[in-house]
Amino acid sequence: MKDIEQLNHTIIEFYEKLSSWEQSVVRGKGFSLPQVHIVEILGAHGAMRMKELADKIGVTTGTLTVQVDKMVNAGLICRRPHESDRRSILVELTTSGESLYQEHDQLHLNLTQDITAKLSDTDRLHLLKCLQVMNQEF
Repeated sequence: MKDIEQLNHTIIEFYEKLSSWEQSVVRGKGFSLPQVHIVEILGAHGAMRMKELADKIGVTTGTLTVQVDKMVNAGLICRRPHESDRRSILVELTTSGESLYQEHDQLHLNLTQDITAKLSDTDRLHLLKCLQVMNQEF
């Protein structure tokens, strides 16, 4: 039981450090952290329905609509009708949104390289597999 407690505290500590890093990166960019998370999701997955995006970030479509409105006004994303479902609206990155995604993704890649630099290739693969299994539980 002691191991699970230690793992619990270590995961929480890592989350807090990652969150703090994320806040510091976003600060001064003129965008909120939720907006950058929306850019990350759309950059990684492409255009998607509002409902799908809301589910991915864990908010209601009403809450998402407020953020999307701000992001459309900022020129980061645009709305367009779904090709085959007239009732659905897709949101996708604009050129400016794609640029923000590429910049932010590179920062994440640099961080990942920095914090795993002392791991062997084998340890890095084990970490990847563990994180993949853990992500499937969400």
